[in-house]
Amino acid sequence: MQKLKFDQDIKPLSEVRNGMANFIKQVHETKRPLIITQRGKSVAVLIDVHEYELMQDKIDLLADIRTSLNQLNKGEGVSHEDAHKKLLGRIDL
Repeated sequence: MQKLKFDQDIKPLSEVRNGMANFIKQVHETKRPLIITQRGKSVAVLIDVHEYELMQDKIDLLADIRTSLNQLNKGEGVSHEDAHKKLLGRIDL
């Protein structure tokens, strides 16, 4: 995802409502999110669907890493050698 450009990527809801198609096109082309404000406060973010999917994938990966680290800290890990043997035992060479 590209960095937010404050002068271009923060718009009031009334402006977004009147030009939604243009803002969807902008988000898709620039890969930058659009911050939508209401009464001067941020209330929503419009983001390209592909960028959203990439964010979800990164979140899932980080959650898996956190789980793995917690398991290792509890002594629940498997040595590289044991994992290697276990995997080789599952396949026919």
